[in-house]
Amino acid sequence: MTTLAPLAARYASWLSLPASATRDTADEDPALVRAMAVILRIERELPARSSLLAAAASAAVAVCLDPLASPDGPWHSDVDAWVRGRIRKVSRRARGAQWEAVQALPGVTVTVAGASARALVPGLVSETPREVAKLQISGSDLPDDSPGPVPAGVPVLWCNPSVPMTAGKAAAQVGHATMLLAALLPDSDLRAWSAVGYRCAVRVPSEAAWADLHPGDAPDLAWKARRVLAVRDAGFTEVAPGTVTVLGQFP
Repeated sequence: MTTLAPLAARYASWLSLPASATRDTADEDPALVRAMAVILRIERELPARSSLLAAAASAAVAVCLDPLASPDGPWHSDVDAWVRGRIRKVSRRARGAQWEAVQALPGVTVTVAGASARALVPGLVSETPREVAKLQISGSDLPDDSPGPVPAGVPVLWCNPSVPMTAGKAAAQVGHATMLLAALLPDSDLRAWSAVGYRCAVRVPSEAAWADLHPGDAPDLAWKARRVLAVRDAGFTEVAPGTVTVLGQFP
C-alpha cells in the first residue's frame, strides 16, 4: 500500500458527485489549506508545451512515491495530510536564479526533452516558502506543439480538446492524473513505472478519440477493462466545476 492509497478509495465517488459539490469548501478551515507547488521552468527560450507538462506530471507523482515520503520518511506527514484532503496544486513559473533557488526546497525535478519542472513537497498554503511565494502564477501559457507519436509502453495523459487550459493549469491536471494512475495500478506495474522515473506522454486527442476514451458513467469498468481514468476539476480556476480535464491511459 502506498501513500496514494486514499485516492483509489475516493476515485469513483468523486466522479459521481454533482458538479456543484466538487467545489464545496464549506467545511474547510482556510488556515489548514494545503497545496503542492509545481514550478515550471520557463526561460526566454520557451520549452515545448507537451514536454513541460510531461515533466510536471512525472514530478508530481515522484514526490508522492519517493522513499522520503514513505511512512518512516521525513516527507510522509506532509504528503499524507495533503493526499487525505483536497488535492490542490499551484503551478508557478521560474527562470534563471529563481529556478536555481527552488532546487534547494524539498521536492523532485524532472526534465523531459530539455523541459524541466519541479514538484515540491506539499504544505500549508499559509506557510509557502518565500522563494515560491514570489514566483508568478500567471503568464505560464505556451503554444501548442506537435510532439509526434506516443512512445510504446508509456502512459498517456490526454488533455480535453474542447477545454483550453494554460500550461500552468494543465500541469496541475496532468499531475492529478499520474497520481491517480499510481493509486490504481497493481504493485508490479507501479514498480515497473517507478523504474523508468514515471515517464509519461501528454497529448491532445481529437474530439472523437476523446469521446471514445471517456469513462462516462462507468469509471470502475473503464479502469478495469481499458485502464483509463478521468480527472474531474473542482472549477476554482479556468474551467467550469465538474469538467473532465484529462484522461489517463496506462498501456
